[in-house]
Amino acid sequence: MFIYRSLLILFLLLPLIFYSQEKKKISVFFKSVEIKSQVYNKDFFFHKAQSFFLEKKWDSTLIYTAKLLNVKTKNTELNNYTHFFRGYSLKKKRIFEEAKREFSIIKKSFYFYDRIAMYLAEIAVEQEEYHKAISYFKKIESLKSDAVIGVKKSSIFHNMGVSYFHLNKYKKAEFYLTKSINIIKRKKDTFRLISSYADIGNLYYAQYKDAIAIPFYKKAYLLSKDVQDFETKGKMAKNMAVVEENRKNLTAALKYRKEYEKWKDSLNNQNRIWETAQLEKKHAVQQKQQEVNVLQIENRAKTAEISRILYTVISLVVLLSIIIYFFRKNIKSKKIIGEQNKRLNDLNATKDKLFSIVSHDLRSSVNTLKLSNKKLINNLKAQNINVVYELLQKNSAIVGSAYNLLDNLLNWALLQTKQSYFEIKEMHLFFAVEHLVYNYLPFIKEKELHFESTISKSAKVLADQESLKIILRNLLDNAIKFSEPNDKIKIYIETSKEGFLDIVVEDSGIGMSEKTVLQLQKDTIAISEKENKEIIGSGLGFQLCKSMIKKNNGRILVESELGKGTKMIVSLPKPFINE
Repeated sequence: MFIYRSLLILFLLLPLIFYSQEKKKISVFFKSVEIKSQVYNKDFFFHKAQSFFLEKKWDSTLIYTAKLLNVKTKNTELNNYTHFFRGYSLKKKRIFEEAKREFSIIKKSFYFYDRIAMYLAEIAVEQEEYHKAISYFKKIESLKSDAVIGVKKSSIFHNMGVSYFHLNKYKKAEFYLTKSINIIKRKKDTFRLISSYADIGNLYYAQYKDAIAIPFYKKAYLLSKDVQDFETKGKMAKNMAVVEENRKNLTAALKYRKEYEKWKDSLNNQNRIWETAQLEKKHAVQQKQQEVNVLQIENRAKTAEISRILYTVISLVVLLSIIIYFFRKNIKSKKIIGEQNKRLNDLNATKDKLFSIVSHDLRSSVNTLKLSNKKLINNLKAQNINVVYELLQKNSAIVGSAYNLLDNLLNWALLQTKQSYFEIKEMHLFFAVEHLVYNYLPFIKEKELHFESTISKSAKVLADQESLKIILRNLLDNAIKFSEPNDKIKIYIETSKEGFLDIVVEDSGIGMSEKTVLQLQKDTIAISEKENKEIIGSGLGFQLCKSMIKKNNGRILVESELGKGTKMIVSLPKPFINE
């Protein structure tokens, strides 16, 4: 009889051990896990693992947590959640040793760390390691009431009492079970109170204290009448049947046994109804899934159609963009070609005009020289020495002008073909001007001009020496050419505020009209019309000056008034002064 009673008690006791962890408050815990871990949902594998964990799909949870572990991360909290999900899932699948290993990896800083002790206690009871279970329960008991989300103190006391019961420590079992019942009474939790009365009844019944045990069984039985759970009603009726059988009260035992069978049938019917409902639900879900599949197929077809339209539109836009691009490029090319043609036409016109003027001037010079030489020969025969001397002076001037014209033509050609050599360096302006004036002094005296140069020996500029000589020579040559006897020519310098030195060649000659001045200063290579057709000159010299001044990083300004003279101002950079 003792063995029979013990087996019966054990059978009645085990299903009630962990009701508190898995009933009403479990949703609070899962909700808390969802909220706390949502910060890591950006990780695809974690999001999948969390979703399956909340849906209680343990195999899928284990698959995605394994994928998470394969992707090594230094995020401690993310690793904690991964091992927590694995430990919980393995526990649910009753793979206890692996579950314990996963729980042991979790750091103490983990938000749900205190809950792990409860899971380890449950595993210890499942493995009949009741001493370990009690140590874990005591650890949980020492925490604040809200430290372990979803677990009540009454549940902890109840489970400790059950563990002590299995260790045959009945006094301690009685203490904790009674403590649990008192808390449950205050909470007025009927369902849990039924289980607690049954468990403490089992405790006394195992000690053969039937007089104390049976009233608790009766309390549990009577309370079960107020609940709708057929399984609980059946268990309490069966408890009473076993008790009455042991007391040899067969009539009462039969009554309780029939009641147990009734609740068992009701439970079976309920289960069948539930199974039918589940089948209907499954069928409805399958039907809905078929509808969803049809909609997905339609959606994919629409998406494919939209994609085709989109690709067509994109292709048309790209094609249109390419057409517009090449159209604009074509217009731009035509514009560039048009500008180049215009420039080429201008260059050709300039070239033609230049050769026309140069040819005319050279022809005039040669013809004049030819006539002068005839006179020279005749006067030599007549030994008119004074006339011969004058003719020689005139011939020399004609040859000098022709030489300057050819020299300008050569330098202009070198500039246009970019064959000229430039070396800009610091140079003394005084010596360049003096050398130039020395060469032109005979022409100045011959034309009876008044010349003055006030260039100081300290004046320096940054320029190419040879090109500067050509610039000054052309400007002085023009000043002499366009001056009348007794006119004045001056060369002097002025200091510019912008780091430039102004070289001024001023004459009081025939001057130029405003139109001619504007034409000269245009940024073109066109040859200007001559104010005086009788004076030999092509206008090429001034164009050469402009080009060379530009290459020397300088600028030129023309100030002139018809009949009053001309002022040519060449601005060249001054050397840097180290202070």
